Amino acid sequence: MGLKRVWQQAARGVEKVAQRIPAVQKRLEAEYAQVEQMVRAQMRPKLDALPDFNELPDAGVPREQILDWLQQLRTQESPPWMQGRVSGTVYHGEPDLSEFLSRVYALHAQSNPLHADLFPSTVRFEAEIVRMTARLLHAPDTDDPEGQVVGTTTSGGTESILLAMKTYRDWARAEKRITEPEVIAPETAHPAFDKAAHLFGVKLIRTPVGDDFKAKLEPIQDALTRNTIAIVGSAPSYPHGTIDPIPQMAAIAQQYGIGMHVDACLGGFILPFIEQLGYPVTPFDFRVAGVTSMSVDPHKYGYTPKGLSVVLYRGRSLRRYQYFTYTDWQGGLYASPTLPGSRPGALSVAGWAAMVAIGKQGYLDAARQIMETAVAIRKGIEQIPDLRLMGEPLFLIAFTRAHESLNIYQVLDQMRQRGWRLNALQRPPGLHLAVTVRHTQSGVAEAFLSDLRESVAYVKAHPDEKGEMAPIYGMANSLPFRGVVDEVLKRYLDALYD
Repeated sequence: MGLKRVWQQAARGVEKVAQRIPAVQKRLEAEYAQVEQMVRAQMRPKLDALPDFNELPDAGVPREQILDWLQQLRTQESPPWMQGRVSGTVYHGEPDLSEFLSRVYALHAQSNPLHADLFPSTVRFEAEIVRMTARLLHAPDTDDPEGQVVGTTTSGGTESILLAMKTYRDWARAEKRITEPEVIAPETAHPAFDKAAHLFGVKLIRTPVGDDFKAKLEPIQDALTRNTIAIVGSAPSYPHGTIDPIPQMAAIAQQYGIGMHVDACLGGFILPFIEQLGYPVTPFDFRVAGVTSMSVDPHKYGYTPKGLSVVLYRGRSLRRYQYFTYTDWQGGLYASPTLPGSRPGALSVAGWAAMVAIGKQGYLDAARQIMETAVAIRKGIEQIPDLRLMGEPLFLIAFTRAHESLNIYQVLDQMRQRGWRLNALQRPPGLHLAVTVRHTQSGVAEAFLSDLRESVAYVKAHPDEKGEMAPIYGMANSLPFRGVVDEVLKRYLDALYD
């Protein structure tokens, strides 16, 4: 074929694509509009008595009226999670604990750890949260400053991960003269690592996982370069609840003198107790040589109020790279251990109160109930021929379709219509349920399995029914053009605040 004919065919191909662009754009706009409509319909509180406030009211609204509105909204929004029909989200939620923590919060509502001289008790409580968390995760008892496990509290798992990545970047720059830092993370690691890479100028290298959804070691080894500053593992990963081979990954990190960060935001406060109960748990904490940092969320299975996480480091000198100090400001000397300046100290005090009030026995009892419920749910899913489990579930149970003819996202829609809120997974498509204390209530596991069987049967009988979420997740899972999916997500966020 001559060069002229090649160019002619290419030109005709481009012309055909150009002709299709308006139709594609029209379809995409329809998809975007569907997302915005869904968000506005489902994510906005429905309370006729509550007016829209687009500017400050001329006169203050009476406090009794405000409390009445908020009580009505709480009554509307509480049933799904209180009845144990939501994956994760509210991990304890018993009224007596909630009431106790609300009282603690009220006592310290004005506290701000930025002003340690005014609120020394809050700083003490934060330090004790760090120490209790470190001991739970087998921090060694040593006088060697570089062997001690230290850390800080943070506002959540994302901030803990951001700070750990910022710490490794600054450590590598100062001690290894690395100016183009790289971090290796399995594709199942949390997107907070991508956010950290974006914010701090770190190149994040994603490596594949195996059929068991655990990190594969050979690709990690192959991804190492002279610019690698850290390896990331999950305990467990959020999508499938599987624990990466932390000991082997940490050995690689130790061999090359780089950091090994374990993201235990989800599992840090339940895996130690699951292990005590006799379930098999891959070693993941500071017992493993080579693990140099961890992120852990007490506000998940630690049952503290939302807004409390912990980042831990092996060695006091490593933690110092997290800090920000400024000595030349006209306003005085400035030092901040984490990303924010001012912080709500009441959250830390209430978190400390929850941990001290529950204690080891309380956490062990909760873990026992959760695992008994999780085992029952897992066995029930295994008995549904059209579904199959993903990974090796402990307290988080991921599952997918056993054959391609079943649209798992339509199953998600049907479960939603029956009052359940599950998490959708992609690549491959699936769903998961993070079992919490709320699911251990009598009859919840049985109701979940019954509704799941009914949902699967309905989807098989009505394969062409679109539903609400199924088209969106189906598009996100199948489209190779991630820019389109990115636009969908941005439209979703726009709709939340419009």
